[in-house]
Amino acid sequence: MHKEDLSEWIHDHVFDEGSERAERSTRLVMWITLSMMVLEIAAGWWYNSMALLADGWHMSSHAVAIGLSAFAYAAARRYARDPRFAFGTWKIEVLAGFASAVFLLGVAALMVFGSVERLLSPEPIHYREALIVAALGLIVNLVCALILGDVHHHGHDHGHSHDHAHEHGHAHDHHHDLNLKSAYVHVLADAATSVLAILALIGGWLYGWSWLDPLMGLIGAVLVAVWAKGLITETGKVLLDREMDHPVVQEIREVITALDGGASSQLTDLHVWRVGKQSYACALSIVTRDAGLTPSIVRRALKQHEEIVHVTIELHHRLA
Repeated sequence: MHKEDLSEWIHDHVFDEGSERAERSTRLVMWITLSMMVLEIAAGWWYNSMALLADGWHMSSHAVAIGLSAFAYAAARRYARDPRFAFGTWKIEVLAGFASAVFLLGVAALMVFGSVERLLSPEPIHYREALIVAALGLIVNLVCALILGDVHHHGHDHGHSHDHAHEHGHAHDHHHDLNLKSAYVHVLADAATSVLAILALIGGWLYGWSWLDPLMGLIGAVLVAVWAKGLITETGKVLLDREMDHPVVQEIREVITALDGGASSQLTDLHVWRVGKQSYACALSIVTRDAGLTPSIVRRALKQHEEIVHVTIELHHRLA
C-alpha cells in the first residue's frame, strides 16, 4: 500500500462512524462529569467527608481524562490527512489515554495524603447530607457508563463479527478503541469509588465508624493507582511500538516461509508496529535464491491477513 493509499485508508477506517459516535459520547459524558465533580467536591468540604472528597477528586481526574479523550478525537480527525504524520494520527488518542493515566497517579497520591490526615485528625461528618450527594454521584456515574458502554460494546461486537469473517479465522487479541476504553474504565472506576463512599458514610452514620470514611478513601486511592498502572502499561506498549510478541508477527514469518517451503527464501529482518486500532504496518528484508520472487508476490501473499495494511519490502537476490 503506497503512502497516499495508506492515508486514505486511515481516514476511511480509523475515523469511521464508530469514532464519531465515540467522540460525541465522550464530550457529553465530560460535561456531565464536570458538573457532578464540582458538586461532590463542594459537598465533601462542606459536610467534612473524606470519602466524598476522594470521590469528587477522583471524578475530577475522570473529567480531565474524558476531556482529553474528546480532544484527542477532534485533533486526530483534524490532522488525519496531514502529510507530516507518516502513519496517521491514531496515536494521538493513545497518547491521551497515557496522559490521563499519569494524571491519575498524582490524584491517587493526593487521596492517600488526605485520607491519612483524616485518620490522624478525625473531624465530624454530616452523614445524611453527604450520603445524598454520594448517591447522586453514583447515579450520574451509572448514566455515563451506559452512554459510553453502548458505544464501547457496539465496537467490540463489530470487531468480533469482522474476525469471524476473516479468511483464516486467527484468534487475535483485539485492540479496540483505547481512547474510548480509557474513558469507559474511568467512569466504571468512579462508580466503584462512589459505592465505597456510600458504604463508608452508612457505616459511620449507623455504627459510629468514623474511621471507615478515610479508610475507604485509601481503598479508593489504591483502586485508582492499580487502574492507572494498567492503562500506562497498555498505552505505553502502543506508544513504544512493542508489538513483536503479537501473533501477527508469527503469521508474517509463516507467510514468508510458505512462499517456497523455506527452501530458497529467508526472512532476515522484520519490524512490525501498529497504525490503527487493529491494523499493522511492517518492514521486512528477504534474502532469496528464487529469481522469480518479487515484492509484488510477497505483498499478495500477505494480503490474506487483513490487519496488515502497509508493507515495506527489501528483497535481496543471491546466486545459488
